[in-house]
Amino acid sequence: MLTRSPATIVTLAVLMLIPSLYGIINTRVNYDILSYLPDYLDSSKGQVILEDTFHNAATAMLVIEGMPEKDVEKLRDDIAEIPNVKDALWISQLLDISIPKEILPDDIKNIFYSKNVEDSTMIMVQFEHPGASTETLAAIDEVRALCDERCFLAGVSIFLKDTKDLVEQEMPLYTVLAVIFSIIAMSFTMESVVLPFVFILGIGFAVAYNFGTNMFLGQVSYITKAIAAILQLGVSMDYSIFLVDRYDEEKPKFADKRDAMASAIESAFVSLSGSSMTTIAGFLALCAMRLGLGPDLGIVMAKGIVIGILVVLVVLPSLVLQFDGLIHRWKHRSLIPNFTRLNDWIIDHKKTFTTIFLVLFIPAFIMQSKTEIYFNIDRSLPADLPSTVATDKMRDEFDMATTHFIIVDDNLPAYQLSNMEKEIEKVDGVETLLGYNKFVGPGIPDSFIPDDIKDICKKDGKQMLMVNSKYKAARDEENAQIDTITEIVKRYDPNGLITGEGAMTKDLSELTTVDIQVTNLLSIAAILLIVGICFKSLTIPVVLVAAIELAIFINQGIPALTGTVIPFISPIVIGCIQLGATVDYAILMTTRFREELQNGHERVEAIKIASNASDKSIITSALVFFCANVGVSMISKIEIIKSICTMLARGAIISALVAIFILPSVLLACEKLFSKTSRNWKKPAPKESANQKG
Repeated sequence: MLTRSPATIVTLAVLMLIPSLYGIINTRVNYDILSYLPDYLDSSKGQVILEDTFHNAATAMLVIEGMPEKDVEKLRDDIAEIPNVKDALWISQLLDISIPKEILPDDIKNIFYSKNVEDSTMIMVQFEHPGASTETLAAIDEVRALCDERCFLAGVSIFLKDTKDLVEQEMPLYTVLAVIFSIIAMSFTMESVVLPFVFILGIGFAVAYNFGTNMFLGQVSYITKAIAAILQLGVSMDYSIFLVDRYDEEKPKFADKRDAMASAIESAFVSLSGSSMTTIAGFLALCAMRLGLGPDLGIVMAKGIVIGILVVLVVLPSLVLQFDGLIHRWKHRSLIPNFTRLNDWIIDHKKTFTTIFLVLFIPAFIMQSKTEIYFNIDRSLPADLPSTVATDKMRDEFDMATTHFIIVDDNLPAYQLSNMEKEIEKVDGVETLLGYNKFVGPGIPDSFIPDDIKDICKKDGKQMLMVNSKYKAARDEENAQIDTITEIVKRYDPNGLITGEGAMTKDLSELTTVDIQVTNLLSIAAILLIVGICFKSLTIPVVLVAAIELAIFINQGIPALTGTVIPFISPIVIGCIQLGATVDYAILMTTRFREELQNGHERVEAIKIASNASDKSIITSALVFFCANVGVSMISKIEIIKSICTMLARGAIISALVAIFILPSVLLACEKLFSKTSRNWKKPAPKESANQKG
């Protein structure tokens, strides 16, 4: 039925782009990775109180150099009037600016004036909404519009704003490069000139549908938005190639090409469903992460694979039938060489390659464990961005690298609060502490204090203190400082909370360290189960997963050899996605090896036939996956995205090399073991399809 009216199917597919476009437009993009921390953490609870109680969900620091104080005061007043800015805090709210700063108390002077640079002052800008919200990002634009070259705006919210601008600038290039490079790769490996463009068109429908349905999730992270289309292109291309190859096999058997396509769809359905299960399992393993970024990427990509399969089985056949004449008219010779001699040489040296497999495992595992990971989010942006320059100014001129927010009960006795503040000020790395007592002094009654000053630090039974640290987030000394401050706060108020970039980044590192292990183990377990069921074997899944894990260890260990420090998200994504997406290379070769054994071939001959038959498909798949990612890794200035795409591109090639050079020898060495631990290894199952991919 699907093949009888290809024009109608294509028309419906085009019409479905309209609601997809609506969904894409109405899906919010979240640029704040720290917002994905679980709600049960103290740092997350503190952020909620900052937002809901103090309406101070985000704070920026405006460093100003060489500006007359009257102009600074005017700038502060103008900033305070901007919509969604809660307040702009400067010395003029506390004291008359005619008072010489030299006679100010050090506690006040060191907050607003630089100790290191003359004529440098700082305004604290408090926003009413979270740092990544549309309202705050718009307010940042307005603040910047009021500033000149003497002003430098720093803070987490400013970093998020620059991230958003950079992602929106680079995003179209990601897709364009992925498409161009993938077409080039397919042009090398396919005989048809037109077919690569048909494949790209079909996958384009799948990507649009996937992004459109993200609206039901409410929002996606910018990392998911940046790499989801590229991953979907790289992974789903295999399914398109498989269907068309099957169509070409069926075509001579039928007088009507539509019947041939119907037969191809029927035959491909079971194989594609089984093949996609390993990839889906790899993505769904990300959902086990406690950091919400994992489920965000995992759900979007697993959904993308399901949609990709549906498009390949429903829309792509109609596209192929519509362009069938052009597809088969414009052809050239495939540029992939014949690998018969290479495969003969590999099998002739099977003991050597089996030994390499065994010997490489331990050093590769050790090497990947030595790869260093960073957790501070601002490190992922270029050094010349305004937010990065401003952060350096803040650190150099005010000895401020991060700001902690402490929230305690307002009923805490004044003497206890004062003692707590004194203890915190003595902690290593603490530069300044800004609290209610610093503004007004402990002896002044609340009734004498204006509400606008009082509301900065006291509201709804809570009191907030700001602690400026000279340590950068994610450093060992910063984490030790946070532990010490937390111990002090909890001693005075067991329900006290500490939040801010430093505390949240510390929680991020502790969560992610465990998440890496959990997701890797889950993806391995899920794929072992799926492959075991497909082959009805206890040992085949262990060997195939071990082969791809070797490729993953090598991939993740290369940064240790090159001295590269990678972002925390890279090993999580690579561990799950490289395994799920490239284990198909091993499944493909093993399936063909089993088929040739069942056809009566001797072991060595069977593996040679399997290798010769599988190599082209493996190389095509790996090249497309490589090309879809390598363009992004070449041009992206965002280190998180660049690192993920670099490792995915490299991982596809390493997995392909392991499958082509090492796996045949390992399969041959383990064949007798497979025969004893697998059902129907050499004897076909009663209704088993000879074309099953796995």
